[in-house]
Amino acid sequence: MTTRHRSHRPRLRISGVCKGYGGRRVLRDVDLDVSAGTLVGVVGENGSGKSTLLEIAVGHLAPDRGTVTRTGTVGYCPQRAVLNDGFTVGQHLRLFQMAYRLPTLERADELMEQLALTGCRRQQAGELSGGTRQKLNLLIALMHDPQLLILDEPHQGFDWDTHQRFWNLAADLRDQGRSIIVVSHLLHDLHHFDAIAHLRQGRLHFEEPDR
Repeated sequence: MTTRHRSHRPRLRISGVCKGYGGRRVLRDVDLDVSAGTLVGVVGENGSGKSTLLEIAVGHLAPDRGTVTRTGTVGYCPQRAVLNDGFTVGQHLRLFQMAYRLPTLERADELMEQLALTGCRRQQAGELSGGTRQKLNLLIALMHDPQLLILDEPHQGFDWDTHQRFWNLAADLRDQGRSIIVVSHLLHDLHHFDAIAHLRQGRLHFEEPDR
């Protein structure tokens, strides 16, 4: 039986964050806390600033104003896979094994099983379908077993079986005490979350999901 690990101390705290491009304000005084053992969904229309918020959360983009505090290791899965088309899946894993300084690929192998990616190790990334590329993109974000996961539409292009595999994996990680943010535009996904943050007109509005 899995035990949920919750902590009142947030692994991610975003306070008063503002961001604009030109004369357009995308984020307006955004606040967000994500504690251990919590799965938070961020939803909103295209162009509402969801990806901008996640890039600020992970430290790839600086806010115009406000603060971001992170504790523990971070895994980031961007919406668009950043892969080398000439590298095989196995070469990507070895490359990130060195980058993360992992002694083995044991965790990556487990994730390959969970995401049904085991038969692709010798294929080049450029030969993979869009959904399979996204599996690899997600695997790379998770293979160092980070404590804070920031995932921007990580299931884009997945078939239904892999979609369900992803949510089972997300629930397992949450129950192990990981802190997870997922951007999703799919209404049938919302029941998976512990909390839902709607991004509208640059501000976050929170609600409890229907279960």
